[in-house]
Amino acid sequence: MPYDPSAFPPFAVTVDLVVLTVRRHALCALAVRRGEPPFQGRWALPGGFVRADEDLAGAAARELNEETGLRAQDPGDHTAEAHLEQLATYGDPDRDPRMRVVSVAHLVLAPDLPSPTPGGDADSVRWAPVESLLQPSGTEEDPPEPLAFDHGRILADGVERARSKIEYSSLATAFCPPEFTVGELRRVYEAVWGVVLDPRNFHRKVTGTPGFLVPTGGTTSRQGGRPAQLFRAGGATLLNPPMLRPDV
Repeated sequence: MPYDPSAFPPFAVTVDLVVLTVRRHALCALAVRRGEPPFQGRWALPGGFVRADEDLAGAAARELNEETGLRAQDPGDHTAEAHLEQLATYGDPDRDPRMRVVSVAHLVLAPDLPSPTPGGDADSVRWAPVESLLQPSGTEEDPPEPLAFDHGRILADGVERARSKIEYSSLATAFCPPEFTVGELRRVYEAVWGVVLDPRNFHRKVTGTPGFLVPTGGTTSRQGGRPAQLFRAGGATLLNPPMLRPDV
């Protein structure tokens, strides 16, 4: 039978962004307070509707910039400072009270991101430790409010993606500046996993994979103490053997 578009109800496509960075030795996510219904006044992930002339990665980059003033580009752009990848698709029929909306979530990772500025339909925007967003605190008189829509689930999925991928890939270096010390990289792992790692074992593992870290020839004393060797991410994208996450 010929295709009849009127036989299918229309629905919208959105992009939602799990933007992660490490601030003050804690894994933090970007959250915006919604300035418009639905869920006006609730915290949510940044994102919005995909325009008719956009692809998904373009919509994700635009929404990030419009709502926060931050910029992220597709990882194919080697001049970019942020890592951007598709996370998952969410299509529960009741996830948005306005209409049927399917969301394609994206994961954004970047080092030392600046304080964001609100824009678009965001009333305010902040960096918050991921645990405070996933398990908000409150009182009996003022109970905690979860993230709007199904954004708590999306954030949890994004955090788990980051936590699992740094076990075997070079993704952790996306949280670091172009040149970093092994100690700075170790603190990324500790922040993302929420654990304390043995410095000597960590150094042996990350320097044991050829091409994973490349010495730059420089040193730094920005962490205090004696100068530490600087590295950059090498061409190796997989840790072999992987750095297994400790049980917590």
